[in-house]
Amino acid sequence: MGSRTPLYDAHVGLGAKIVPFGGWDMPLHYGSQLDEHHAVRRSAGVFDVSHMQPVDVTGPAAKPYLQYLLANDVNKLPEPGRALYSCMLNERAGVVDDLICYYLGPERYRPVVNAATADKDLAWMQDRAAGFDVSVTRRDDLAMLAVQGPSARSLAEPLLPASIRAAAMALKPFHAVEGDAWLVGRTGYTGEDGFEIILPAADAGTLWQGLLDAGVTPCGLGARDTLRLEAGMNLYGQDMDEDTDPLSAGLGWTVAWQPPERNFVGRKALEARREAADLPRFVGLLLTGRGVLRAHQQVLRDGAPVGEITSGGFSPTLERSIALARVDATTAEGKADEIAVEIRGKAVPARIVKPPFVRNGQPKIAL
Repeated sequence: MGSRTPLYDAHVGLGAKIVPFGGWDMPLHYGSQLDEHHAVRRSAGVFDVSHMQPVDVTGPAAKPYLQYLLANDVNKLPEPGRALYSCMLNERAGVVDDLICYYLGPERYRPVVNAATADKDLAWMQDRAAGFDVSVTRRDDLAMLAVQGPSARSLAEPLLPASIRAAAMALKPFHAVEGDAWLVGRTGYTGEDGFEIILPAADAGTLWQGLLDAGVTPCGLGARDTLRLEAGMNLYGQDMDEDTDPLSAGLGWTVAWQPPERNFVGRKALEARREAADLPRFVGLLLTGRGVLRAHQQVLRDGAPVGEITSGGFSPTLERSIALARVDATTAEGKADEIAVEIRGKAVPARIVKPPFVRNGQPKIAL
């Protein structure tokens, strides 16, 4: 039996199918994964993501510590209430984890790491804190809800603390506001607008029920995965891991190479990787034949393997099968319709496309 979020009993009460995920017992769906997916694209859905781990990094050396720890540069956060996405690398430039880091104020930051890697991440972060005047604190007293969809912000507005309500509604993407021990960020993992809300665990039940009463659909891990795949967003453990560098995972945009004197963990190995002739490319795939794309299927060109799918599945919005894949540079730069995917021993035609597949409810690729 895994750990349980403060809302576990509420999920059971709604008839959720509970499955193990990253050491937690989590809702897979509440009856229809497809309905939950469409609710987020068309109206609003809420996910209990309290298994995600907020970590408070505080102290006089909080900024230089994070500049050393992360491949992206927290110096890009000029004022409190800003957030950035980054990878945390090992010395080989493999991805220890990917995360969002919020800047809360002078000497205060809050990275949020993945559930399945939380214990490993905390140990890694604390080990690297040696020599820095900084505190790294695990915040197990907090819960986290993600409200996503075109109606998400307006439906959530009345339920936010009055002290930050107006500021929350005025947020730009990847901005956040803090107040009454709540942190409301205009971020997400679905390709839709909305809020990710970190709040005291004791307040989570009231917010959850208030959202349901407002007509927001409860959503599980299944819809979260199809939504993030359509949005072209990576999943740790599938699209990247400790043996995969961010350049090979399509995350080169998250690496801050400037200033050149910033010595972040893994920089030397990543610079060498950047110059490697065999650096693969991360692409999207659209299946043009019959079948379903799945992780670990081989990508073929002229019958020969040239890469592998890292994440794949059926897109409810496009009603087509889509995938993210790592392929060699020649294939990525070649004709988009000259490839196939091996499905049950057969080469099924596919086309290379540029993610995202769907954003703000609309297809972003030609079908």
